[in-house]
Amino acid sequence: MSDNRAITVNNLIKSVATQEGELTILNGINMDVKLGESVAILGPSGSGKSTLLGLLAALDSPTSGDIYLDGSALHGLNEEGKAALRKQKVSFIFQSFMLVDTLNALENVMLPAELSGIERAKEKAEAMLERVGLSHRLTHFPNQLSGGEQQRVAIARAFICEPKVLFADEPTGNLDGANSEKVADMLFELNRESDTTLVLVTHDLQLASRCERQFSMQAGKLTESKKDDQIDDKGHLQHSSAALTEAT
Repeated sequence: MSDNRAITVNNLIKSVATQEGELTILNGINMDVKLGESVAILGPSGSGKSTLLGLLAALDSPTSGDIYLDGSALHGLNEEGKAALRKQKVSFIFQSFMLVDTLNALENVMLPAELSGIERAKEKAEAMLERVGLSHRLTHFPNQLSGGEQQRVAIARAFICEPKVLFADEPTGNLDGANSEKVADMLFELNRESDTTLVLVTHDLQLASRCERQFSMQAGKLTESKKDDQIDDKGHLQHSSAALTEAT
């Protein structure tokens, strides 16, 4: 496998048992993401986007298929090994921010650094919060912050450990237009500066367009958008007259 790949996915399948029988959520997913690349995954609700993100981040296990995250084969790791890999190489940003209500902004950003044993965690957390324009909000708790401010705290928290891969699930989904743009600017700026691989799930076509590559998830199938393709406001890929190419 090439050393410049952050993520490699081979014939990934995820099925679950239901009362009506087995339901296939992901069907034969293939995907390569290079180190430092930014990738958007779009698609209608229920198409499998968040399920794929959870598998890529080693939060769940596939029914079959292989996932390599920064060169590590996830299928060769037990739960303890997956947790260690996430701690060392992965960060997350969620639509609902997922800040700890009982910790202030500074403490929320310090938390993953302290858990990872990073030296000078407080100093680095202060610098990250200054970086996202919140140096005046260090001692404020989440319920004292606006939605945009909470997401900026979440971004600072995600980048403090300098992750190899950042997974973002609808990172601007709970924000208004002005805050969405501000948060996106910070996300991509830090992404470039840190050379972190960014994989985000979004319904926001404008946000997706800022990524280097766009994929569309439809009925459990993943397809990469090509130069002349269009993606509609529901995340459906409207392909050009050229033949659609399955993501590889």
